[in-house]
Amino acid sequence: MIIKQLSVFLENKTGRLTEVLAALGAEKINVKALTVADTSDFGILRMIVSDPERALHLLREKGFSANLTEVITIATPCEAGSFAKALALISEKNISIEYLYGFSIGQKAAIVLRAEDVQNALEALRNSKMDLLNAEELNNL
Repeated sequence: MIIKQLSVFLENKTGRLTEVLAALGAEKINVKALTVADTSDFGILRMIVSDPERALHLLREKGFSANLTEVITIATPCEAGSFAKALALISEKNISIEYLYGFSIGQKAAIVLRAEDVQNALEALRNSKMDLLNAEELNNL
């Protein structure tokens, strides 16, 4: 399913990541998945959170540059090759994947991905009967 991902631009400065996570925690906003991509000057923190709209508003109030992006979440068995099978369905449609991150809990694994064409990527996955997660299902993992 398509869900909202929170992206926050951070200076590469000690404690900035902690500030973001502490602010979310203080407001009882749960972080379900996250990844950080960085350069020498700044980083991009990408997160799936329990309440993306509230988190966006909170972080902007605290002076962080943040936005929401549509991403796709896929559940797969936690076994070798399952991520590759899911991604092949998108590649076969000549849709580029901009970035992704994954995690596993017990016997399930999940992929959060951003594609150049989110709607067609989602259609390719749906047509192949992939297990797509909505925000509530992801929050309940």
